[in-house]
Amino acid sequence: MEFEIGPENQGTRLDHFLTEQLVDVGRSRIQQWIRNGHVLIETEPTRASKRLSAGDRVEVHPQPPSPLKAFPEDISIDILYEDDNVVAVNKPAGMVVHSGAVAKSGTLVNALLYHFTGLSKLGGDLRPGVVHRLDKMTSGVLLVAKHDKAHQVLANQFQSRSVRKIYWAIVHGQPSEPPRQGRPVEIEGRRWSRLEMPICRDVRQRIKMTTHATGREAETNFRVMRSTSEYSLLEVRIRTGRTHQIRVHLAKIGHAIVGDRLYGAPGSPKGLEEITRFYLHASSIGFCCPKNQNEITIQAPLPREFTKLLEQLGL
Repeated sequence: MEFEIGPENQGTRLDHFLTEQLVDVGRSRIQQWIRNGHVLIETEPTRASKRLSAGDRVEVHPQPPSPLKAFPEDISIDILYEDDNVVAVNKPAGMVVHSGAVAKSGTLVNALLYHFTGLSKLGGDLRPGVVHRLDKMTSGVLLVAKHDKAHQVLANQFQSRSVRKIYWAIVHGQPSEPPRQGRPVEIEGRRWSRLEMPICRDVRQRIKMTTHATGREAETNFRVMRSTSEYSLLEVRIRTGRTHQIRVHLAKIGHAIVGDRLYGAPGSPKGLEEITRFYLHASSIGFCCPKNQNEITIQAPLPREFTKLLEQLGL
């Protein structure tokens, strides 16, 4: 495809111009073509941010999309539990759950495909077995369905909010109980603080979520397990499972998770070594067996870097 730039597009970024012209092609795919040298200005490769000049001749050599199917990779995984229906793995911080626009390999799904011959297909070719997800930098227990029936039963449990999810988080400061935005509740004989703030995507930073009245219902319960004047260890239970829910809610009350720079935490807190992850860990999950409805609870031990930081902070 060829385009000749007219005066009306003088000064327009190349990627913006092509996004307007190629309405059926996503911007990320266009940017990938540019990075890989498949878009030329006056027969020369260029940058996505290149400002166009009237009279420029733009050549586009479209490339087929990458195959939308995950492939197996020999990556070790920590299996916490396995039966004929489900696998529970201990996902390390830094591992993406499944392939997407950024990660094509090295994901948990790539590892699962290597270790297991059969996984549920309800999630599609890119997400075999995936019933729920954890953020890249969140560690801990994650459930994987071995077949479609188990996947459907587990998905129904998540949808009905009967799955019991518990996290540990190291946060800045010492939260009051309850915080101003929350209210006290009693859960299993213990006092917790409940946060109920709807969550939606941030209109200015699309990689972030935010609290807003127009968002989807989100409920987070937490209690302070141990604390100093500067840091606290929290036990967190979530009733809903919105994107970044715990991170957003805790940041909103002024207690961002240590290392979570996206939501306002400093990258290198005073007196600590450089932080390479945020300290949120999915410590346990409880559900009913897809086959016989027996209750199952899986716990994931804290990773070494998590326990090391607790020691450093005196928690």
